Amino acid sequence: MLIGGIEAGGTKMVCAVSDESGQLKDRISLPTGRPEETLGEIAAFFQKYEIEALGIGCFGPLDLDRGSATYGYITKTPKAGWEHFDIVGYFKNALKVPVGFDTDVNGAILGEVTWGAAKGCDCAIYITVGTGVGVGVYSNGRLLHGLVHPEAGHILLARHPEDNYKGRCPFHPNCMEGLASGPAIGERWGKPAAELAGCDKVWEMEAYYIAQAVADYIVTYSPQKIILWGGVMHQEQLFPMVRSRVRELLNGYVHHEMLGEKIDEYIIPPALGEDPGILGAVRLGMLELELRSGDR
Repeated sequence: MLIGGIEAGGTKMVCAVSDESGQLKDRISLPTGRPEETLGEIAAFFQKYEIEALGIGCFGPLDLDRGSATYGYITKTPKAGWEHFDIVGYFKNALKVPVGFDTDVNGAILGEVTWGAAKGCDCAIYITVGTGVGVGVYSNGRLLHGLVHPEAGHILLARHPEDNYKGRCPFHPNCMEGLASGPAIGERWGKPAAELAGCDKVWEMEAYYIAQAVADYIVTYSPQKIILWGGVMHQEQLFPMVRSRVRELLNGYVHHEMLGEKIDEYIIPPALGEDPGILGAVRLGMLELELRSGDR
């Protein structure tokens, strides 16, 4: 059985074909242009294979309410051409297969729960800190949806006492994305994050913000595993700094060995390397196929 997956990002779209065990058979990566520039080429890639379903982990915001007239749409987005775009409908029409759909970060945590570092967990979260900040939440054995979907990248944070940067987010002056994303680092310090690897002050401030958010996620979601990734987290010195600061912030209130001597096994990078998102998209396709099979 072959399943297709799309990790649809604002910058690029990764597309892959996999078997049901998560073994990727083929993949391509395309820049994210306007829909009319991008989606025909993606559909042609999948039409070369007899896929039985497609999963899409997508940049958002999204309409994930199956009872909504706009289920499967990208809703409000600054990405030109994609606002109020029916991406699920497009691929249903083009490929004639069931299409699973969720946020890109929910897809990433699903990939890690299925085949990666969070395998066996009933509750786990995936935090990506890069161009933006997103949080995927797997809770009580399923991806978390509610009024909309988690937007925990916009959790509000206390400012570092030495930080005079105004914040990058146009909605919140002190949210995680506005203070800790890659572009925020670049604007605050005048250089891209990749050029600041040796500047301890940069990463002490970054860990200050990331750890606040992680501590908040621990006391709200109580995850069994926290996976941190994205371009900013390629600065490996951040992991021990974040772990140490999280323990300080919790101050022993949440008592568990995973927050003590085993914290190095608790706040971790993904086991799937750069593939949690695309493998999670494949799993979304598999789940949609199972759902449609159950309807018959």
